[in-house]
Parts: sequence; C-alpha cells; structure tokens
Amino acid sequence: MPHDLTAPLSGKPQGPLSGLQAAVKDMYDIAGSRTGGGNPDWLRVHAPAPATAPAVQRLLDAGATIIGKTVCDEFFFSLAGMNAHYGTPLNPRAPDRLPGGSSSGSASATAAGACDFALGSDTGGSIRVPAAFCGIFGIRPTLGRVSLAGVMSMAPSFDVPGWFANGPGVFEQVGKVLLEGERVHAPVNELVILDDACAEADADLVSVLRNALHDMGRDLPNLRHARIAPNGLDAWRDIFRIIQASEVWQTFGEFVEKHQPRMGPGIRERMQFAASVKASDVAKARADHAQARAHIHGVAQPGKVLVLPTAPCIAPLLESSFDNLESFRVRAMRLTCIAGLGALPQVSLPVGTVKGAPVGLSFIGWRGADEVLLSLAVKLARYCGRAG
Repeated sequence: MPHDLTAPLSGKPQGPLSGLQAAVKDMYDIAGSRTGGGNPDWLRVHAPAPATAPAVQRLLDAGATIIGKTVCDEFFFSLAGMNAHYGTPLNPRAPDRLPGGSSSGSASATAAGACDFALGSDTGGSIRVPAAFCGIFGIRPTLGRVSLAGVMSMAPSFDVPGWFANGPGVFEQVGKVLLEGERVHAPVNELVILDDACAEADADLVSVLRNALHDMGRDLPNLRHARIAPNGLDAWRDIFRIIQASEVWQTFGEFVEKHQPRMGPGIRERMQFAASVKASDVAKARADHAQARAHIHGVAQPGKVLVLPTAPCIAPLLESSFDNLESFRVRAMRLTCIAGLGALPQVSLPVGTVKGAPVGLSFIGWRGADEVLLSLAVKLARYCGRAG
C-alpha cells in the first residue's frame, strides 16, 4: 500500500461506531504514518505525521477500527480513479470500468465489503463520482462542517472531507460522529429537478433516475422542474476550474518546482495548466464565484432539495483513451461544480444500473442540511438498486 500504516488501529471498545471497520484516503494524517497524497515523491520527502487528523480521531474515539489507508488519484487532481504509480483500484460493481476518483481506493474498499465505511474527500466531485460509479452511498458535506485539520489540502475554497458506506444506517451514523458546526434543520417540502443538469447526462441514465424518482414518489414531496445556471453550466465549470487550478498551484507549486515529482498522464497536464493561470483570470473568477454562490443559495433555500444525476454517464471503461477521459471530466464537472461553488452538501444514492454498471441519483441541500440529506438517504434506501 502507498503508505506505512502497518497494522489496523483499534478504536475505543465502546461507542456508536464500535465493531465497524473503516478505511482512510491517503490524505489524512495518522500519527507515525506518512501521508502520500497518491504520489511516491511526496511520500518520500515527508516525515511521518506527529498527530492523527481530528476527523480520523473522532472515528477511533467512536469505536471504529481503521484497517488501512487507500490509494487515491495523485494530488487528488482527477475524477477517473487511476494512479500511474500504484495502479487503478477495482470497481467491484463493474470490474471492466473505472472506480472514479480521486477517492477511488476508499470507494473500492467500501463497495468490495472490505470495510463498512471509508473516508475520502471531495473538491470537484471526488466522493460523489466514485459513489455513483461503485454503487454505494456517498456524501460531500457542507464546506466547513468536517474538520480539515491534519488533512492534505488541494483547493481550500472547495475541499471537503466526506465518506462512503454500503448501507444507509452506517452512512447516517458516521455523520453523527463527524459533522460539527451549524446544523440547519427544515422539513423537505419541495424537490426541484434541475433540467439543465439532466440535459448533460446520457439519456439511458436519466431514464433510470426518472424511474427511481417515480418509485420514490410516495416518500417525496411534489417535484417541479427548473434550470439552475442562468448562463449555462459551462460558465460555472470555468469559474470552478480556474479557482481550483490556482489554489492547486498555491498548494503544490513549490513542491513541484523543487522536487520535479513524477506525475502520471492527465495529472501532469493539469498541473502545468495550474502553473499557467493568470492572477487577472483568478480575480474575475472569484468575483463571478461570489455571484454564482449567491444565486445557488437563492435557489437552495431551507426545505428545498435539488435533484440531479450524480455523474453524466456510467463509469468509463478501463481502456478509455486520454481524450475520452478528458471529455468525461468536462461533462462531470458541469454537474459537480453546482454544490462545489455553493459550498453545499450533496448525497449520492445508488438507484440502479445501465449496461450492468451503477447509476447514482443526487440530492443537493441548503447550507447545514447535511443531517437532513442523510436522513433522506435512509428513508429512500429501500428503493436503492431497484431501478434500471
């Protein structure tokens, strides 16, 4: 494994997560173990962590056993789930397809039943996309509601720890342990299907989601349709892409220039782009981000949940070309940038298959609606996996 955590870490003998096993993405510090971020040169030059990340410590204090760290896309700069140095984690639900990244190893371990739940992170979709591709539950929490202390940074404007689970009960219970800060409770009285988001997804995938929502109808409020992005989702994707790239270079640029690390295809090109982003473009993107965030918050009011495909397609095949993977990344980020720009919570539920591969249905809530979304996932779990 790409770390030196040599044995499981047992949690306290009693607690709400007692008896459960968890895996942790290789970006969380564990005392005495090095944190690699998916890159062997980063791993090589960094000393073992002096302390355990608070999010991991909360799991241990709640009784969970940490069984190991998981492979991730290097520097978290991908949605595919491949790692040129450590290999591609298996997608247990679609073995001929990619698992999705960058929390690929955590999603793979969860879907395979190697653990009950796993920690990952989500900046541009790295919990949501693997959850959809591997047919499991996943959550990107509200920005700031789970501690990022002792966690490798990527793009702080969007970085959020998150987690996967196979079952809804564990999924919700982990939230009770990890979530802190302001909880904003409101009954869900309106669901809004985002038509412009659905238009970005393959027709057969949208059909599965439509059937799932129909089946769920008795447990959901009335649905209505709307478009979320007044100037198109590509405009929002560009805002996200520029800010993310700028912050990635702020995070890793000095290391890249000093150590010239080996980087795999896709990662290398995106890091080169990150180095080239102009300050004037970043300033404009931040101004546009403020406007986009205000608009998204105006739509995602307490009590209102937004509905969309988690990903635009099923998982790409393992042998997909570089160009096809880049096209997938563009399509996916049109969807994932909505919650990212809004700093909002989003859950992905496994609701069926297309061509034998899992499909995810997403719900975006208002700021602080994390517990509401987890409760909704529990309520709707009986429909999961039935559509398709």
